[in-house]
Amino acid sequence: MTLSRDSAINIANVLTEALPYIQRFTNRTIVVKYGGNAMIDEQLKNDFARDIVLMKLVGMNPIVVHGGGPQIGDVLKQLGVESTFVDGMRVTDSKTMDVVQMVLGGLVNQGIVSLINKNGGKAVGLTGKDASLIKAKKMFIERASPELQTPEIIDIGHVGEVVSINREVLDWAIKSDFIPVIAPIGVGEDNETYNINADLVAGKIAESLVAEKLILLTNVAGLEDKQGKLLSRLTTSQVDELIADGTISGGMLPKIGCALSAVKHGVTTAQIIDGRVAHAVLLELLTNEGVGTLISSATNPD
Repeated sequence: MTLSRDSAINIANVLTEALPYIQRFTNRTIVVKYGGNAMIDEQLKNDFARDIVLMKLVGMNPIVVHGGGPQIGDVLKQLGVESTFVDGMRVTDSKTMDVVQMVLGGLVNQGIVSLINKNGGKAVGLTGKDASLIKAKKMFIERASPELQTPEIIDIGHVGEVVSINREVLDWAIKSDFIPVIAPIGVGEDNETYNINADLVAGKIAESLVAEKLILLTNVAGLEDKQGKLLSRLTTSQVDELIADGTISGGMLPKIGCALSAVKHGVTTAQIIDGRVAHAVLLELLTNEGVGTLISSATNPD
């Protein structure tokens, strides 16, 4: 089918708008946390895979870190295991940890790898246990109690936090034609396996590599003010103020926390974007407007 002149001009305009961004991000590392609706809707899954393949083809270095909470919950439900959460973290006993490894390291990870490969990429699946990619330690949650003078310490099982990232593995992937797809499972000094929040893993990987960008896909448009207006660009100090005055609270706090930490530790920008939008990653990278909220240490980030 032959394109009309107007359609051809529109395509040319889109490509020329993208060109300076492609030039800017060539050879730069971009860590993408993949989750939410973008992992469930079939069309959005294909859109995401094509975005990642295109990034690699034009010279960027994408690293994908994925979640899988709903998929883990579905399998646990089928097995008759009830899920319990403390401050948004899944309480993970040994039986639950076995399911987490099976679902994250197997079903979800290999599904993403296959999808990227199907769309012309060369993806390789990893967990944090491979070559000790993610060193972790046990996470304890502190909760204030009016009855106690000191905070209550809650043990939530095989849930971990990142201690260190083995850059050697990621540096190899960046220098190759391969796209690493990482399941957020870590290993401790005691050789214990830990389930880690995918946002936290993505943030720590971005910090370790001093990445150009950390992109977190969510099921919301981005950060909003108290009137519900989207905040498209924020500095780290502005984010701190929004946390202090309660504008940012609840379930968004951990996600914002890892984005804030990444930028404060050398990552150029962190973006919280709407994964329900088709090709959200490319729209954020290659257009003037972007989609979502950009966090930077600079007042006017490029």
